[in-house]
Amino acid sequence: MRCVLLAALLLALSACSRPGSDLPPIEQVADGAYRLGAGDRIRVRFGTLEILENDYIVSDVGTISVPLLGQVSAQGLTPEELEREVARQIETAQLEADPSVSVQVEQYRPFFILGEVQRPGLYPYIPQMTLQTAVAVSGGYTFRAEEDYAVITRSIGGNVIEGTAGPSTLIMPGDAIRIFESWF
Repeated sequence: MRCVLLAALLLALSACSRPGSDLPPIEQVADGAYRLGAGDRIRVRFGTLEILENDYIVSDVGTISVPLLGQVSAQGLTPEELEREVARQIETAQLEADPSVSVQVEQYRPFFILGEVQRPGLYPYIPQMTLQTAVAVSGGYTFRAEEDYAVITRSIGGNVIEGTAGPSTLIMPGDAIRIFESWF
């Protein structure tokens, strides 16, 4: 009889586990240059080809449309890698020998936060943003919020991963953050 009661108690306690707490920690963002993705707004300067100078938005398929060059792949590239790729395409199109190209991120793609925060929604990303900063931007936790961890859904190289994050975990543009309700 004791074994049955103990098994029932363990089963009841396992049903009370906190949502998402069984997930592994989210992969930490590797130190290094920012990688471009769909929704980023970038400023491209072309040196002497000023007619091409413009703000470009990385499309949902990861390209920018540059006059005279067509579609240029930007997805997953650093701004410096995109500079080299655009310069290579300018040379290939014989528009200019030894072109000077510079790329700056004007506006990062947003992150999303939902659940037990004051104002869930979409917010602009700020470099080096932590989970704690993201919560603050969304108005802070509600009185019911689980403040020890959150679950982040992130796309890395076309793969969607999910994991837990603590207050000091760095978030990335495009992350979807879920803040759960605390049970105690």
